[in-house]
This record gives sequence, structure tokens and C-alpha cells, in this order.
Amino acid sequence: MLPTRKATAVWLFLAFERVLTAQTPLSSHAPLSFYTGIENDLGQWDLGEAPAVNATGHLVFETANSLLQHWPNTRYRIGHTIVPGTIPVGTLLYHGAITGPNLPTALEWVSVEPDFSMIFCRGPIESGCWHLTLKVTRPMKVLYFDGSSAVKIPEGTMDTQDLVAWSKMKPEWVDNEEQRIMDLCKWGEKYGVNGFVRMDGNFEVMICDFTSHMEVVSFLNLESTRLGYDSPTDLPEDLNNVHHVFEIMHSASWREMYPGETRIMLDFSGLVSFYDTALVPSLVPRCVGLERWDQRVEGISSEDIGRVQDRLAQALARPPVTTSGIDWKTVLRVVVDRYSSRLEMMQYLVNMTLDDRSMFGHAQQVQRRLRTVLLPYTVFAALPPNTPVTANATNSWAAPVFRECATSHMASIVAHGTTLMPSEHLLLQAVRETTREICRVVTKMWASGMMTGVDPLYPPEQRPEVDHIRTLMGEWKEDVSQLMSWLDWSVWVKCRPACGFEEMCYLPTWPIGFFPTPGDEPPFQAQRDSASLWPDPNKGEWKRPQPKCIRRLEPYGF
Repeated sequence: MLPTRKATAVWLFLAFERVLTAQTPLSSHAPLSFYTGIENDLGQWDLGEAPAVNATGHLVFETANSLLQHWPNTRYRIGHTIVPGTIPVGTLLYHGAITGPNLPTALEWVSVEPDFSMIFCRGPIESGCWHLTLKVTRPMKVLYFDGSSAVKIPEGTMDTQDLVAWSKMKPEWVDNEEQRIMDLCKWGEKYGVNGFVRMDGNFEVMICDFTSHMEVVSFLNLESTRLGYDSPTDLPEDLNNVHHVFEIMHSASWREMYPGETRIMLDFSGLVSFYDTALVPSLVPRCVGLERWDQRVEGISSEDIGRVQDRLAQALARPPVTTSGIDWKTVLRVVVDRYSSRLEMMQYLVNMTLDDRSMFGHAQQVQRRLRTVLLPYTVFAALPPNTPVTANATNSWAAPVFRECATSHMASIVAHGTTLMPSEHLLLQAVRETTREICRVVTKMWASGMMTGVDPLYPPEQRPEVDHIRTLMGEWKEDVSQLMSWLDWSVWVKCRPACGFEEMCYLPTWPIGFFPTPGDEPPFQAQRDSASLWPDPNKGEWKRPQPKCIRRLEPYGF
């Protein structure tokens, strides 16, 4: 009974609101001067002013929003962000070994998932292998490199690590992991860093000292996984091993999207981004005109490298009490949650094929959704006057709505003068640039719909002609397409149609997913690198991973 009453109440409220709105003449709106400061500010809110071609705020936004998430960092393997973090007390970490039960004395790697560490639990069938479980006993300071930063290829995945370890990129040392971890740990020792977080098939931590911050939970002699040391492009022939390979990939899918890997707590106030044009201006001209897949840190100047290292040193050396306390991870996510699904629905609607009879009603559907997005920001004074469409070609009357929408998320932080670290100023600007463009495009679309006469709450005296509506729909289609392409949020990258229950959506992940299906030709152009056979990283789905459904049950296929 209660749900019925609630539904009825909501319906009555909406119906009453519709009646009141329909009875309100457009000419009775309060003047803009009623809203203090708006008139003098409107010049900044031009609906026709798109972002500069070399703008990077949206790139800072999406990379920061994607930290420690497997899906976006598999899609874009070349990382552009370094962030300090902490592994909390009580976290379990795992290490596979051939021999035991002695604690590693050399610099070594651990995984956050036992499924992943079991890859390295190798040994003779007769004697098995050894698997170490560790527990963090006090907060462990770490440094996280985003992207697929454990993928050992010379095409940019190791760039940011090289800059920290050696102050320059050394692609010829791409496989020299022993030297890399040694020099990273030597660099981090003065800041109390005991681990470096990276990602390939799953997340791993390069540990500098196994006797610090951790204690042994167990060191078990287990049955060997029997995974061989053959070419990484060969699928194991044994079905049990194929299943194990799939489950490694499956365990990574648990951290695909937000909130990502939650066992590592990042300090966003110490974030360093190579998309920060003030910090690394030498990379600005190198990124213009390139797709995200092709953007890398190669070509950074020595002066910029020095600034990056100084910024990292400051972030790692300062006490945590100097931070503002703002939860930037949530701030970023709130923006994505608010707009992602609604923009996706609009994209779907404006791309439908329509006949003339359904065009008007369909345009009204889109207009309703545009109105919903802007409803909290539609100041009463901004509604259009009763003047001809030609007199409002720029839709400047909608500027107050644009302004309120674009400033809503960050206004409180700016107004209260919160003391921010340099990295937080960067994040603040990233949110402002991103929401500004979202709100500009959505307001522009909504205003065009109002003036064309498709807004259900403000019907014109005569229904607009079909040609005018079709033109409007074409403009909307272009607006939404350009906006979503510019934002490039990985939350929109999914399998279409959705995968069945016996399948999972998968992005080709190094090195899994580049195996030839038995009986088929290899889907890539192979190249020889010492003794190993690898996919060509500059071609096909390796370069631009695309989602696809793969089976969760036998027979497997990648």
C-alpha cells in the first residue's frame, strides 16, 4: 500500500508542477539583475567557446579517476601519473617461489591476489612449490605508477619508472627488472618508501625490504601450478593450466572499474601528472593531435624531469597533516556518476533512425533528459524571452544556467579558500575544465531545443517543421559525439551487446589475449626480441585494445 501511495504522491507533484509551469508566462521571469554578479560575469560563459586543442584538464581528470582500476589502465597502457600511497595494516600480500621456506633476502615482488602470485609458484611435480603469505603490520609507504606499468615493452609503459630510477628513459633496459627495483628502492629509501605498485595482468608491489612492515602468515609447500616456461604467446596445452590462466585474468576483473584496488590507499594530494602543463610544459606540443594511445612521456626535457622529481620529493617528505582532507577520489567519481549514464542514453537516442511522424516526440524525449541534467542549475531568470529564434541565435540567455552547472561541483572549495597542495590545485582545475565542457555542451543542446520548440514544458503555438527538428537532431548528434570523444571515459568502453552468463567482457591484456586460437593464424604481426616472441605493440588490438566477450567455461578462447 505504501509504495502505491508514494507513487501517487510523486505523480500528483509532477502533474501539479506541470500545470503551474504551463500557466506561467515566459515574460514574467525575474530580471538577471536579481542574481547578484551574474550580469557582469556572463562574458566568461560563451556557449560557442570550445576547449583549446592543447587542453589537458580532461586528461588529468580521467587518469586520476582511473587510478588503480584494471580496465582503463589496460586500455591505455602508457602511464602518465605517479601517486604516493599506503598499504594499510592487516593487508595480505602474496609471493610465489620455487624454493622455501626462507624469506626472500633480495628485492622481490608480491601480489595483492594469490591467483596472480601462484604463476610464480613453480617447481618439480615431485616436490611442489612454495607460496608465501605476508601481513602488513604497520602502514607501508608505496609509490604507484599508473598504466600497465609492469608490461615490459619498450613502447612507453616503463617511462615514468625510468625517470624516477635513472632520470632518463632507458628502453634498452626494459627487461632489466633487477636493476630497476634496486635503483627505485635506493631512490625511495630516503623517503621511507618500501614498495612500488605496478600493474600488468593484476596489481603487484615491488618490495624493498621483506623484514620491514610485514610478518609471515604462512609459507606453504603447495602443488606446483605446472605452468611451463614456453613462449608467452603459446597457450598451455593442458586444460587445467588453460583454466588457471583464465582465472588469473578473472581475478583481475574484480578490480576493473571503480573503486578499483582498494587495498592500496592513494594520496591524491601528492599526485604528479605528466599532463600537468605547468609542471611539464615540454610535453604539451608533443601531445597535440595525438590520440591517447600514442601519447607518452618520451621527449620530456631535463628541466621538467627535475621539476617532477622535486614535486615527488615534496609529496613524499611532507607529513600527512598538511593535506586539505578533501576526498578527491569521490569528487571525481561524483562527476562521472552524474553525467556518464545520461550522456550515454542521449548518444543512443540521437543515433536512432526515425521517420517524420516520430521525429517530434523523439526530440522531446531528448529534451526532457537535457532538462533533467540542468534542473538544479536552471535559474528562473535564465529562461528565454518571447522573441524570435533568430534574435537568440547564440542562446546567450542560457549563460547563467551554463555558469551554475559548470561551477557547482567546485564552488564550495574555491569559495572557502581551502588550503590546497599543488597537486590539489591541478585536480581542482581538471574538474573545472571537465565540468565546464560538459555543461557547455548540455546547456547548448537544451537551449537549442527550447528555441526550436521541442521542450514539452514550453510548447510553441505551432509545432516546428520536421526539417527544423531533423536539423536539431543532427546538431545534437554531433554535440554528444564530440563531447564523449573528448571526455573519453573508460566507463563507456564495454561489450555491446552485453556478454552472456557464460562469458565475461575482456580487454586484451599483456601477455594474455594474444595467443593464436588453435587452428587459426596468429592475429598479430610477431617480432623477435632476444629469445621471446611478442605481439607487435604498434598494431591491431594490442595498440588499441577493444572489448570482446570471451568464454568463462571450456573451451576457452581469447
